[in-house]
Amino acid sequence: MIRQRSRAWAKESFALALGVAGVACQSGSPPSYDAAGFDPARSPLVIAPSASVVRPDAAAPDPDPGTLPQTRDTPSTESDRFKRNAKILFDAICQDTPDAAVPFFFPAKAYDQVKDIPEPNADWKGRLVRAFKRDIHKLHGQLGDKCNGARYIGWSVAEKKVRWVDPHEELNKLGYYRALHSQLRFEAKGKEESIDVTSLISWRGEWYVVHLLGFK
Repeated sequence: MIRQRSRAWAKESFALALGVAGVACQSGSPPSYDAAGFDPARSPLVIAPSASVVRPDAAAPDPDPGTLPQTRDTPSTESDRFKRNAKILFDAICQDTPDAAVPFFFPAKAYDQVKDIPEPNADWKGRLVRAFKRDIHKLHGQLGDKCNGARYIGWSVAEKKVRWVDPHEELNKLGYYRALHSQLRFEAKGKEESIDVTSLISWRGEWYVVHLLGFK
């Protein structure tokens, strides 16, 4: 009899405990966390991985223009690219840093597309860009102390000296615009001066230097 009553009492107590827990959950009150009673060995703490931070993709670099096809777009000395490159060239002259000005030289891969000669890349490396760098060094020596405080002003291209060179002229497979004897203008010691640039040619509507001081 006693055992039966004890079992009945235990069932009632267990049911009561479940009821209290149910009320607590329904009321929206989460069970409290007892830090002192937490045993990591028995109840390992699982940390959910933090949400990955979404970062904007880094701006992709501009493709090498020489890898793209030629266009007949008219080049201008007012484009952002031209202004940036022209100042880079002038700074390279004053600082005697020819390698820095290569972005303003006619692209090697564009020269590969244009020239109908054996190994155009070898001609670009062995003749043209070497002459370009040599001319920058020469101009640095000619300007001398005029470079102290000198300021790039702009570039003048006479329209009458610009023309479209058709394919098959001058051993070319593709055409381009050419400007002869344009003027790189700068101010030195309070006076405006200029450098006569032998030849600019176009690629995709942008001017590039191909001969700085004379044809070589």
